[in-house]
Amino acid sequence: MKILISNDDGYQAAGIVALYEALKTVAEVEVIAPEHNNSAKSNALTLHSPLYVHRAANGFRYVNGTPADCVHIALTGLLGYKPDLVVSGINNGANMGDDTIYSGTVGAAMEGYLFGIPALAFSQTEKGWAHLQDAAQVAKDLVLKFGSQPRDKAWLLNINIPNLPREQIKVPQICRLGRRHAAEPVETQVNPRGDTMYWIGAAGAVADTGPGTDFEAAAKGHVTITPLQVDLTDHAGLDAWSKRAA
Repeated sequence: MKILISNDDGYQAAGIVALYEALKTVAEVEVIAPEHNNSAKSNALTLHSPLYVHRAANGFRYVNGTPADCVHIALTGLLGYKPDLVVSGINNGANMGDDTIYSGTVGAAMEGYLFGIPALAFSQTEKGWAHLQDAAQVAKDLVLKFGSQPRDKAWLLNINIPNLPREQIKVPQICRLGRRHAAEPVETQVNPRGDTMYWIGAAGAVADTGPGTDFEAAAKGHVTITPLQVDLTDHAGLDAWSKRAA
């Protein structure tokens, strides 16, 4: 099995190193990841400035671009072959609910999915890398489980792993995405030249933690697995909009 690994925390992040060390024991693995932290870059591609690829001392390749840039250029010429899986992470903190829309971790995996390659995005539910090696082993088990199945079509899984010792992590649950309230207000500061600076506010509190959500399962110590799709069409509303537009 050939696996392309990327992330959004950057090629030096502890999460991607742990994921690589775990997966290299069961697959042929290459790492192509951002040079710097690119959290919340979603599916952004760099179109108006050049991208450069460098190789680090540990063999990882890094790109002065976004997570989606890394996977895109890997699959359109840099690798020279089509990997069996694209795996992103392990992210430093959860990607659940609405956060998946903004997530660069999910964006990297989604880029593989858009190219017709099965993809998995891994995150830990809390920041700080606690029990990271345990999370990497859980990720390896899930890659082996899903990667060994027939790959007749692409799929995209968003997976969150609790920051717990492996023996305390509960069995994976298939979940729907929960929801958050709106983000906290923007924060402003004035720089030394008198210009106002704006900082995006913190994520809002969790709003939908109902049965079957990723938030609910994670709070109980389960690994959460949410199958994602890219089609944003409001299929249920098509008829209504057709009547409005007539």
